[in-house]
Amino acid sequence: MRVKLEAHGRTAEIETLGGELVSCKDQSGLEYIWQGDPAYWAGRNPLLFPIVGALREGKINVNGATYEMPQHGFARRQEFTLLEQGPGWAGLELRENETTLAQYPFPFRLKVRQELTETGFATAFTVENTGTEPMPFCLGGHTAFNCPLMPGDRFEDYMLCFAERENCASLVPAGGLLDRARAVPFLKNTDTLPLKYEYFDTADTLIFEGLKSTTVSLEHRGTRWGVRMHLEGFPMLAFWTKPNAKAPYLCIEPWHGCGAVEGEGPEFTDKAHCIVLQPGECRTLGYQVELL
Repeated sequence: MRVKLEAHGRTAEIETLGGELVSCKDQSGLEYIWQGDPAYWAGRNPLLFPIVGALREGKINVNGATYEMPQHGFARRQEFTLLEQGPGWAGLELRENETTLAQYPFPFRLKVRQELTETGFATAFTVENTGTEPMPFCLGGHTAFNCPLMPGDRFEDYMLCFAERENCASLVPAGGLLDRARAVPFLKNTDTLPLKYEYFDTADTLIFEGLKSTTVSLEHRGTRWGVRMHLEGFPMLAFWTKPNAKAPYLCIEPWHGCGAVEGEGPEFTDKAHCIVLQPGECRTLGYQVELL
C-alpha cells in the first residue's frame, strides 16, 4: 500500500512493504529518490534490520541455536502496519511474526517515522525489545538517490562532500568477509570525493568506519544541486551503486553494524557495532536529508 504525504510544498510516498520512503519530490516535481528500475536495481530505500550486510555463510548463532537470514535482514520484505498519519508524516510498525521468529528468535517492535521537513525529509527508527531476554540487533539505511539528478548531467559531474577533512580507508570484502587489516586507503586529508563508476566496479561498495563527519552531501560540482544527509549516531557509512552497470543512482547508507568481519565470533553479539537491548528497552536512530 502506498501512503502519500504533502507538506512544505513537497510530496512524498511511503510503501508499507518495508516501511520505506520511495518518493520525494520538490516544489517543481523533481524526483530525488531512485525509482527502482529493475534493469539496474529494483530497490529504492530499504530498511536494513536486524542485520546489515551478509552473515558468514548466511548463518548466525543465538543462545546455542543457529539461524539463517538473508543479506540485510528481513524488514525490507515485511509488511508494516500504518499506525498514524498527518499531512506530512506517517508512523508505521513491524512486530515479530512466524516468519521473523524463524530467522530471529526475539519479540520486538520496530517503529518507523517518515516525515517531510522544511528542508527535505527525515527518517527515524525506534527498536523496542518486547521480550524477556536481551535482544541484539543491527540497523541501517540504504537510501538510493537519483544521480544524475538533472537531465543532461552525468554521474561523474557529482561529488561527495564531507563536513570535515577525512583520512579514512575503505573496508573491502576478502573471501566474503570484511577484513580491516586489508582496508584500502581512500580518503586522504580531503573533504571531497569526485564520483567515478570505477570505484564501484572495483570495490562494489565504499565502506567507511570511524569518519569524523556526521554530515555528507551528494552535490553537482557546478550547480551544487543534490542532497545533504545528517547521520549522527551511525558509526559506519557506505556508498553503493550497481557495479559494471553505469547505473544512474547512488545509495548513501548510514550503518550501525555491517557484514561479517574477518575474525568475528559466531554469536550475534559478536557482530561489529551490534546493539543489545535489555527487556523493555528501546533505541532510536535516524537521519535527515536536505534537498539542495
